[in-house]
Amino acid sequence: MFRGPRRWLWRWRRNPLRRRADVVEGWVLVGAWLLTLLTLLAGAVAGLATARAVERDLARERAATHPMIAYVVGHAPGRSGARSSTGERVWASVRWTAPDGAPRTGQVRVTPGAATGAPVAIWTDGHARLANRPATPTESTVRAAFIGTLAAGAAAAAPYAASRLLLAHLERRRLSLWDTEWSRLGPRWGRMTG
Repeated sequence: MFRGPRRWLWRWRRNPLRRRADVVEGWVLVGAWLLTLLTLLAGAVAGLATARAVERDLARERAATHPMIAYVVGHAPGRSGARSSTGERVWASVRWTAPDGAPRTGQVRVTPGAATGAPVAIWTDGHARLANRPATPTESTVRAAFIGTLAAGAAAAAPYAASRLLLAHLERRRLSLWDTEWSRLGPRWGRMTG
């Protein structure tokens, strides 16, 4: 016979074997689940806010960088056409012209053996300095979703972990009380059965 609701509520029923620790544990569980649920909701809001902030920052980064064409200054190390299937690239000096007409140089990764004067796509910031390639809108969305999910999960994990630690402490305390009581009653029990 199934006794679902009674098993869930056993900590609050009148019972001569029920201890105060059982009631405390029950309330800790209820509080932990409620707090975890509330934190999940708050974590979802925090995750969405984090995701929006990350997307906004990445969009700002995309707007601040510009693609340009640079040209290899000297022959790049390696054999020409030796690009492996792993996409290996080597460092080489390149030259480009800033929007104000000033010549600029820098080091970027190019295919091995790139000839002098070979065109290379680069990204520059507002001052025509080399910059990293910005994340595409799709990469930004994925990155923002990942970071937002981490923020939400971390927010929800904190009360859950705290409740598990508290329940473990209560369990150790209950076992200690049982040991104390058994050491007091154990010798009497042996005389009754002997």
